[in-house]
Amino acid sequence: MKVDVLLGLQWGDEGKGKIVDVLAPLYDVVARFQGGPNAGHTLEFDGIKHVLHQIPSGIFRPKTKNIIGNGVVLDPIVFKTEIEKLAKYNLDVKSNLFISKKATLIIPTHRLLDQAYEKAKGENKIGSTLKGIGPSYQDKIGRQGLRVGDILSADFSQKFKKLTDIHFEILKKHDISFNWPELEGAFWEAVTFLKQFSLVDSEYLVNHELKKGSTILAEGAQGSLLDIDFGSYPFVTSSNTVTAGACTGLGVAPSRIGEVFGIFKAYSTRVGSGPFPTELVGEEGEKLRKEGNEFGSTTGRPRRCGWIDLPSLKYSIMINGVTQLLMMKADVLSIFSEIKVCTKYQLSNGTITEEMPYEVVSEKIVPIYETLKGWNVPLTNLTEKQMPSELLEYIFFLEKELGVPITIISTGPDRSQTVRRAVKVS
Repeated sequence: MKVDVLLGLQWGDEGKGKIVDVLAPLYDVVARFQGGPNAGHTLEFDGIKHVLHQIPSGIFRPKTKNIIGNGVVLDPIVFKTEIEKLAKYNLDVKSNLFISKKATLIIPTHRLLDQAYEKAKGENKIGSTLKGIGPSYQDKIGRQGLRVGDILSADFSQKFKKLTDIHFEILKKHDISFNWPELEGAFWEAVTFLKQFSLVDSEYLVNHELKKGSTILAEGAQGSLLDIDFGSYPFVTSSNTVTAGACTGLGVAPSRIGEVFGIFKAYSTRVGSGPFPTELVGEEGEKLRKEGNEFGSTTGRPRRCGWIDLPSLKYSIMINGVTQLLMMKADVLSIFSEIKVCTKYQLSNGTITEEMPYEVVSEKIVPIYETLKGWNVPLTNLTEKQMPSELLEYIFFLEKELGVPITIISTGPDRSQTVRRAVKVS
């Protein structure tokens, strides 16, 4: 068997939570491989709307095993809150949720450092979610981080104090106010709660499931254009959000990767600072934001909105080895009589390119558009045969440009508002 990978191709917020929930019945295991509480995966079904931050999106499927992999940074306080919010759904969470002992812990001082670092950047801030993600990955790379397995050791309190003392020395240089006894108390309460769950060597669990023939879906967080190596650095997250991150974040060999599902919106959005060539800053952008309800599921911040960007999508498809494309929020574009598609960039020196240049962060990129006719009709509860011809033309145009079949179209937030297309996947 192979591990299929599902990830975002833009700047996050593509709708991964919904699609994992839709696909979960096809899989025995859903595993998160990177990121942390900066993620916000929204699921809607049966009149329920729920946002997951650290827990895999297969948790609502009772027959699915859910794994939090070693590449994830886990905040025990956020984890405890998430589990408590799931209680009303009567899920058997303790039986089908497994947490890697090698996952890095986010401790309260990581969140304080995040605030301090972002505040110090002033106008150059990157738009951090302030969840402690960056500082926790810094400690991981600096080989001084704490991991989930450490909470089982007799000297964990000493390890915790040693790391927080290091953080407090840094915080002395910053004007950040906090109530440490309150933060520390909440952390230790959450650690005790975390110990009730199955803490495992997840790389063995994943490979054992593969060996016995289980189907596995690796769930990514954020988006490919936020990857620490390949994204619009420094306006990126602190982990590898691409397919390769599934290998290092779960302990899976590259040869075991199967289908790669690339999710993208029918337009583009971004939260926080950073380059956005196709951004609409006027009335059209606000219209798109309102129609798409484009506000961050984790931060609540309004998302920047713009037309779809094919050079960046081609880039993401290339570095991820995408085999199937899944288009989200096609219904949102129903309000436009004309839809623009960015097919090329013009650089500051006049060069025309279809590639994503290194200079995308530092230079003014001018998008070159083609215009397609809009469909101007609601898409709710449509089948593929009922799709308006203009929408089909939009799909065909994207498939031709991107060279990958679009196999799923989302026409609304609910899991039932999903059209599976009968197309050949090579």
